[in-house]
Amino acid sequence: MVIMFTTMLSFANEANLSIVKNAAKKTSLTLTNVKQGNLLSIKDVFGITLYKEVIKENGTYTKGFDLTALPNGAYLFVLDKDIEINTIPFTVKSNIVAFNKAKETTVFKPNLRVEGDLVFVSKLNLEETPLNIKVYYTQKGSTTSDLIFSENITDTKIIERTFKLENKQLGSFKIVILFEGNEFVKSINS
Repeated sequence: MVIMFTTMLSFANEANLSIVKNAAKKTSLTLTNVKQGNLLSIKDVFGITLYKEVIKENGTYTKGFDLTALPNGAYLFVLDKDIEINTIPFTVKSNIVAFNKAKETTVFKPNLRVEGDLVFVSKLNLEETPLNIKVYYTQKGSTTSDLIFSENITDTKIIERTFKLENKQLGSFKIVILFEGNEFVKSINS
């Protein structure tokens, strides 16, 4: 577990971002240490995705965006990586784009691992933000899911939980983890 968290922290320290505005009203976004399959998106404050692109190559990603075309408001660049989500907030006001470096965030995703009828959930939570875990069960042939477990976790830096999925052959399970406005879902079918 310690090795996994050390690896997570080293990945977080490797993330590098550079933003350059040019005279053509384009903002050039450069991200280093990206991997093929990472997802870059632009979202508004309501969480609505305005732009989405899957990174096609490992290494450095560079692209120009005309952010001045967006209506006045607050937005986020979101880079969804294997084990973390990086957010880069910016605002648009009267065709002027402003980035707030101090409010950039990195959120570590939970790690869910299934071994037989056991599910292991772990999450590095350095800021000790509240986290909610819910487990739902759906019996075969049914369209209704029943909440069979719910827990709110607060003031914890390293979260570790293990769930035994009994009667797995008779239905399916869904584990939902909510934290910092993010929702992660893992479906486990029989």
